[in-house]
Amino acid sequence: MSVGWLRACALVMLGLFSVSALAKDKTAIVIGGGVSGLTAAYELQNKGWQVTLLEAKSSLGGRSGMATSEWIGNDKTQPVLNKYVSTFKLSTTPAPEFVRTPGYLIDGEYFSAADLTTKQPATAEALKRYEKTADDLARSIDDPQNPAANSTLHALDQITVSNWLDRLNLPATARQLVNQQIRTRYDEPSRLSLLYFAQQGRVYRGVSDRDLRASRLVGGSPVLAQAFVKQLKAIKTSSPVSAIIQEKDGVTVKVGSVGYQADYVVLAVPLRALNKIQMTPALDAQHLAAIKGTNYGWRDQIMLKFKAPVWESKARMSGEVYSNTGLGMLWVEPALKGGANVVINLSGDNARVMQAFGDKQMADQVLIRLHTFYPQARGSFTGYEIRRYSTDPSMGGAYLAFGPGQISKFWRLWERPIQRVAFAGEHTDTLYPGTLEGALRTGQRAADQVEDMAAGKSFEPAKVLPAAAASGAAAAKKGNFFSNLFGGSDEAKKPEPVKAPEPVAPPAPAPAPAPVEAPKPAAAPAKAEPAKKAPAKKPAAKTDVKKAPAKKAEPAKKPAVKPADAPATDAKAQ
Repeated sequence: MSVGWLRACALVMLGLFSVSALAKDKTAIVIGGGVSGLTAAYELQNKGWQVTLLEAKSSLGGRSGMATSEWIGNDKTQPVLNKYVSTFKLSTTPAPEFVRTPGYLIDGEYFSAADLTTKQPATAEALKRYEKTADDLARSIDDPQNPAANSTLHALDQITVSNWLDRLNLPATARQLVNQQIRTRYDEPSRLSLLYFAQQGRVYRGVSDRDLRASRLVGGSPVLAQAFVKQLKAIKTSSPVSAIIQEKDGVTVKVGSVGYQADYVVLAVPLRALNKIQMTPALDAQHLAAIKGTNYGWRDQIMLKFKAPVWESKARMSGEVYSNTGLGMLWVEPALKGGANVVINLSGDNARVMQAFGDKQMADQVLIRLHTFYPQARGSFTGYEIRRYSTDPSMGGAYLAFGPGQISKFWRLWERPIQRVAFAGEHTDTLYPGTLEGALRTGQRAADQVEDMAAGKSFEPAKVLPAAAASGAAAAKKGNFFSNLFGGSDEAKKPEPVKAPEPVAPPAPAPAPAPVEAPKPAAAPAKAEPAKKAPAKKPAAKTDVKKAPAKKAEPAKKPAVKPADAPATDAKAQ
């Protein structure tokens, strides 16, 4: 009896040891050190995986923005972001009331929303009309995760936002302010799908500015990135991935001629960076078309530094301030060592036009415009900082902004893994692209998918809406909302030419933590072309896991509004 009992115990112990050993053997490589990649690595490590994070740049945090104290939403609007803020015990401060409604800088004069109603009633009335029409448009979408649910809605994907705005016949100043708001949150109206604009309006319908700007994250999204970094055991920076080779029993990831082997990979880089990574087996034609064709919003962010504020004291430029001139969207950023800083976002075609300028020339152009309205600007100016997301080859833009026809082709394409590779990044989130919330959600989702794949679950190929069905779909019944708004099916087929600009909006950058030793690379000589990696925003933080399915929002007043987290963050942030 005793011998048998000892034998049984030994077998049990051996079994437990084997299970433990197997658990430790689970290996994953996360490519991309933006917020989404950091989240995926953190979640997998917490699940018992051995994780190596590879980042092409020398710093981590991806498209985290320049703001050192950025607005974040409350638990209701950004539950995942708030969960990590709480987990890492990050500092926040409540938002003052005045940042919860936008301000306006019209021909150099600051107006609060209340000022606008009394001093420029025609502009205020036109903005209300725009918001009401945008709200009606958003309300027409029942399910923001399936925006093209019928042929009439599908037809909106063939129309640009600029086409739609033309139909509203807004006065010049109101149209300039609306253009700034849209290009700040997405991209140039003439490059943006009306269906995507409506879908994002549906996501945020009924969400108040009070909920979206509930508090400030002290230190901005970089502190969130650093909090993840501190938890991770194996990080390798300055490691651009050139190739991913999938085999039956694992994956080899090449950085130059060095190969790292793992069971699974999370690919958390923007699409432009993915274009520089050779995949074996190769991606199918639809994925390759999405990499090259998906539109990203353009954004450059400039911080001008002054010895003292040069704007009038009542211009509390600290929420979203939209300018009808070339200044775009701007806000005052707390200066850490005295003085006063103003952050200005050049977005859409304004950023495209400025790409030919060097950093100093670009800062000068912005300073000239500010000096026109505030003559003390030049004398008080002490320096500048710039983040150029649009021309960074590893990013190729600030964050996802579907162009005309692109939802029809690429909707939810990157949500499902391909063999042993799961995808993350703000561009893979259906509800909150371009935000920190979206980036964080996709990191969580990718980590869960890796667990599921290891457990033997298979994922069907992503189903994308057929691109046909749309062309004849614009035939809405005579006299209804759509025919009145667009004037029939002919309009629906022609996107409008690109218009000239005005700038605005913010994403979010991060610091460069010391790289941590990576696990031993698996010998794999083989030449490979170096590739660059890209992170994630706005808001980021822009922001991930498909944990929080889209809730049907209650009707509300506010139209398409992107949360105040950078873009995500990572990113809106990746």
